[in-house]
Amino acid sequence: MCGQGEDASRAEPWETAAALVRAAQGGDALAMDELLVLVSPYVTRLCRPIAPHDAADAVQESLLAVFKGLRGLRDPVAFYAWVRTVTVREAVRVARRTGAEEPADPAGLARLGGLRADADGDLPADVRDVLARLPVRHRAVLVLRELEGLDEAAVADLLGVSQGTVKSRLHRARSSFRKAWSR
Repeated sequence: MCGQGEDASRAEPWETAAALVRAAQGGDALAMDELLVLVSPYVTRLCRPIAPHDAADAVQESLLAVFKGLRGLRDPVAFYAWVRTVTVREAVRVARRTGAEEPADPAGLARLGGLRADADGDLPADVRDVLARLPVRHRAVLVLRELEGLDEAAVADLLGVSQGTVKSRLHRARSSFRKAWSR
């Protein structure tokens, strides 16, 4: 019986979001507001490393896309996966639009910390610095694979590229990250 209680407690946030999605899809403006407030930290956590120079714009564009596209979401329980897809696409689009890519320059990096977020979902400043200097395509694949824990097939589907492309981008991204980090 203990296992059932654990499963129910883990499912609760998804069900809460699903109930809000259903209400928002039915025209409840307060539910839509609550849903956007609920998902904002998650959207921000995804946008910051992918579009570091324009994270605020990426978050705004992502939340707007969620707002506009919510009626088309067929499975309210899949809300977070759908939000991840919308957010990554918008963050990549914003990052590419601004063209704010810099060559990796690891000056000032003294310790190796890896791609791990703290309890608030924020990455350490030195990790954000290295990520910001990687090309957008490398940032996106690293965030989805290392932070979100998606497998290569899911990353490929989300980014609209082949699994082979994901593997090569991931290899190059990890290599570039390690080189920048170790200098």
